[in-house]
Amino acid sequence: MLDILAISGSLRAASTNSALIAALARNAPPGCRVTLHDRLGHLPIFNPDEEAERTPQAASALIDAVTRADGVIISCPEYAHGVPGGLKNALDWLVSRDAAVNKPAMLVHASPRSLFARAALTEIMRTMSFALYDGVLEIALLGRKSPEVEAILAEPANVLAMGNALSAFADFIRTR
Repeated sequence: MLDILAISGSLRAASTNSALIAALARNAPPGCRVTLHDRLGHLPIFNPDEEAERTPQAASALIDAVTRADGVIISCPEYAHGVPGGLKNALDWLVSRDAAVNKPAMLVHASPRSLFARAALTEIMRTMSFALYDGVLEIALLGRKSPEVEAILAEPANVLAMGNALSAFADFIRTR
């Protein structure tokens, strides 16, 4: 069984990025378990003086979750042409650890307009030595409200796309 950790870069309660990773978890193919990490808002601002034995519990939980996972999926909105601060902060807590090194990772997107954030996140994750999967899942949810988001995510073509993306990512993980 592959354990995949899914992280939404959005802290919004009605986040389309969070809805997308929740749908991925519901549509995981056999042999894959997708677990959502929804505690980014609990992380203190990264401070290198607070590492090692002084690492805050919320940061330790994230580090441990990434370390245990066979792969990581990140769904990220774009704020002011960049990666949201909460997600960047979470990644900063991983920088001096081995958790990200050669860890398979895949990006998924709920907006076709998040090109700057995608480029920035790709650069950040490659710099951190994540093994970034080239395939990208995008399901356009931008500007949609919750009932419509759930309906879009339940469409057979999107369920198939999510299953195919997860299966391809699982193959990528297994061949590493």
